[in-house]
Amino acid sequence: MPRHFPSGLTAKIGFGHSSSTCCDTARGFRSLAGQFLVFQLLVVAIVLVAVAAVSVAQSTREFREVRGARMIAVAENMASTPVVRDRYADPGASKVLAPEVDRAVALSGAGLAEIIDPGGTVRVSSDPSRVGRQVDMGPTRADEGRAWFGDLTIDGVHSLVGEVPILADSGEVVSIASVSERYPSVWELMGASGERLLFYLGLGAALGLLASWLLSRRIKRHTRGLEIAEIASLADHREALLHSIREGVVAVNNEGDITVLNDSAQELLGVTADAVGRPVHSVGLDPAVVAFLLSGEEGRDVVIVTRTRVLALNRRAATSQGQQIGTVTTMRDSTELAALQGQLSSHKSVTDTLRAQTHEFANQLHTISGLVQLGEYDSVRDLVETLTRRRAEISDAVTQRISDPAVAALLIAKTTLAAESSVSLELAPDSHLEALPPAVATDVITLLGNLIDNAVDVSVGSVAARVTVSIDDHAGLTISVADSGPGVPENLRESIFARGVTSKPDVPGGRGIGLALVRLVTAQHGGTVEVVDGPSGGALFVVRLPASVVAEKAAHA
Repeated sequence: MPRHFPSGLTAKIGFGHSSSTCCDTARGFRSLAGQFLVFQLLVVAIVLVAVAAVSVAQSTREFREVRGARMIAVAENMASTPVVRDRYADPGASKVLAPEVDRAVALSGAGLAEIIDPGGTVRVSSDPSRVGRQVDMGPTRADEGRAWFGDLTIDGVHSLVGEVPILADSGEVVSIASVSERYPSVWELMGASGERLLFYLGLGAALGLLASWLLSRRIKRHTRGLEIAEIASLADHREALLHSIREGVVAVNNEGDITVLNDSAQELLGVTADAVGRPVHSVGLDPAVVAFLLSGEEGRDVVIVTRTRVLALNRRAATSQGQQIGTVTTMRDSTELAALQGQLSSHKSVTDTLRAQTHEFANQLHTISGLVQLGEYDSVRDLVETLTRRRAEISDAVTQRISDPAVAALLIAKTTLAAESSVSLELAPDSHLEALPPAVATDVITLLGNLIDNAVDVSVGSVAARVTVSIDDHAGLTISVADSGPGVPENLRESIFARGVTSKPDVPGGRGIGLALVRLVTAQHGGTVEVVDGPSGGALFVVRLPASVVAEKAAHA
């Protein structure tokens, strides 16, 4: 079922840190939401400053172009006044022409109007203190007979100046009419842009403040009120927990990409950490595992047998705030448990054989007892001879070909059990097997027992129900088991070895991983297992183990 954590609970989860330490850390640093709020306010401030700077630059450019043309026009008007042209060189020109320069200031709104000789000496000025002062003409072109406007520093004030030459009848520059105005301050320029600019700047600031506040609230809500240090600590603890547990954990998002893969899962699935972030089907997983991770199956243990392991998997949905964000699959290595289960099944079959033989011997003893009571001694002798001969035939048919006592005992036991199900179990005449070391014999019993059990199950009720076993150890070890059942369709010949389920009441015979266990044990020895059509109908299972098994057998001998 989905796993949920209450909001705010994770903020109090810690390993190796007390809650007071977390609180001290939170108090020692500004909150994450607060940091985002300050950052957003800083961005808003920068934007507002940039807008103001652009506005000021634009106003400055407009002031220079418009007022510069105005300064030249006023200077031309002053230079063309007859009294100025006639009296500019008089010794008392500063007094005679003072009304003219004052009129120029009044008409233009300029700060200063002057008449300057070509050498740079002020002859007439609206500021009497400047009369007779030597001034810097700057990059003026008026001394060349051309009107000019530009920037100059007058008495330490950055000013816009317009200059026009006063020409003699011969065209010579005899004096210069100069009109100047100081540049307005930044606040004056912004005010000159009108109330609309101030309104938009204020509106932008208000909207920026509101958006920043809402964003900080949203961040705080989505981070569950956790601060940066707490989020980092939780992430570190999460990684430590995931990679320290022995069970494998694989998380897959809704798009089928792996989002979590702990160390145990990497080992069990045979993949590396770089599989995180990649689609499930692209990291080289066993097809049965891929199908399970992407399926909708959940809530129960499912056993999947890969080429090297038996894995018990359980898949659950993962949700966040009521929305499914993917699935989490846990897995355990059940390889040893499955091997023990196979061995237990082999021993159980021997026990069942003993039970069947006990039942059979009891019936035979009752028959003999009845014949003795009737005095039919010849019939008793004939019955005992027949039973002895039949038992010897079964044992001889196996022991003459199979020298390993454990495998021979298994075949004899399975023959009796198959007979109880009305299935004839036969050992091929060309079968041969030398004695095996205990470890190899155990694995061979597991292989043979599961194959025979499967063959007997599918042969029950068939016409001429028969199971034929063939064992050959001349070139490696080959085990073949043919049945008289319905056979295995080609589209299922791989999947029947790949997947089973844990022991449940709905699994026939309580099994489910028998054939999967066959493939696993075979793979552990470097062998192969396949299923094809049998020579007389049904299925033929063939297990081939490499010559190294025979070499191990010879070394043991």
